[in-house]
Amino acid sequence: MSDIIEICLTIDADNQQLKASQLLASHTHLSQTRIKDAMQKGAVWLLRDNGKKRLRRASKPLQAGDKLALNYNAQLLDQPVPEPRLIHDAGHYSIWFKPYGLYCQGSRWGDFASINRWVEINLPGLLNCKERPVFMVHRLDRATTGLILLCHDKSTARLFSDMFREGKMDKRYQAIVCGDFSAFPPNHEVDQMVDGKTAQSFFSHVAFKAGCSLVNVKLMTGRKHQIRHHLSALGHPIVGDRLHGGSECLDDSRDLQLQAVSLQFACPISGRDLQFSVADHQRLQLSDT
Repeated sequence: MSDIIEICLTIDADNQQLKASQLLASHTHLSQTRIKDAMQKGAVWLLRDNGKKRLRRASKPLQAGDKLALNYNAQLLDQPVPEPRLIHDAGHYSIWFKPYGLYCQGSRWGDFASINRWVEINLPGLLNCKERPVFMVHRLDRATTGLILLCHDKSTARLFSDMFREGKMDKRYQAIVCGDFSAFPPNHEVDQMVDGKTAQSFFSHVAFKAGCSLVNVKLMTGRKHQIRHHLSALGHPIVGDRLHGGSECLDDSRDLQLQAVSLQFACPISGRDLQFSVADHQRLQLSDT
């Protein structure tokens, strides 16, 4: 039996009275308990009229004409979920430290391993507060650690989305790269297109040890994998970068050495200047070997 299942069922008058878990179990080798777990983790979808939403409750009434889709991958659904750490709660938004391996968005296979879903589920228990929706206004790659800002209402999300787009959010990174980066001047500018779009970054050497350098990074644009592209083009790929690094940078004992280390902005609600930084003990560290 396969551990990967993709099916889509059409609901008609003969089966609309059944629960979604019953229908899906009857068309797969999975138990209702396993189906319900997949529902909670975001692997089941309800297509109704022109809409498509994740279906999390087996008790939700179905209608003739609905479509029920299951995207089941046992390995993905059983993966552990790294826990983010709350840095600051401002009510309308919050700042978190995202660990390695936590996604910033779900897929058709589920959303339980994404930071937005984790926060939706766990924030009430952390703060003894009511549930809050979570809106993403910027993202970090799964392999990138560091600070991320989440919004808890649509109006605040629009404010911060505008600030990110207009360059009013000062977001800094650090990376550990292969080789000695000290030959480059401070704030070395790279203005090189990424995926056909303009991309601008600034890099500064911090320290060198055992064949690797710690580098400060400031982005002026936010293209996907921009830092990885630019550092690789400079001949100093990020340690652990399996997409853009050479074999000399692949260390099975180290994850991608890229981190969002600080976030500074004028709060659009209070007007106060705020700055957040990753704690020293969670910062990237150059190895002695």
